[in-house]
Amino acid sequence: MAGFQCILVPVDGSESSKHALMAAIGLAKESGGQVRMAHVLDELEYASAWEFSAQVVEESRRQARAFLDRWATECAAQGVQCDARLLEEPGSRLGEVVAREAAAWPADLVVVGSHGRRGLGRVLLGSGAEQIVRFASAPVLVLRGQQRKD
Repeated sequence: MAGFQCILVPVDGSESSKHALMAAIGLAKESGGQVRMAHVLDELEYASAWEFSAQVVEESRRQARAFLDRWATECAAQGVQCDARLLEEPGSRLGEVVAREAAAWPADLVVVGSHGRRGLGRVLLGSGAEQIVRFASAPVLVLRGQQRKD
């Protein structure tokens, strides 16, 4: 088996997504594959009943591009071909956006970090990793981060 050649890593700037990226880099190095990072920006996340600020959305884009660039540099430093996508599909669920990107590229593996939320925190905040597993047609490797108590 040649290993995974196209590895998609959804990232959000968190430690758990960085952990997933480092694992994907390791897999890509072993197989001579490449990594694509994808950050899903949901403008509706910044809307409220009282206000919506285009400046807040633009600042979120700037911050996302900054960590994507920083992590792409880390990939390159480790000798792995890497690119990054900032995906914006207002009104779409995270898992659906990631699944569409995985199919369009096409990825043969998705590596995602899980924040490890449990109980009420998971119910209220949902699970991005769970959505990705549900919607992606490619195999999904979920790496659990440190367990949180929320």
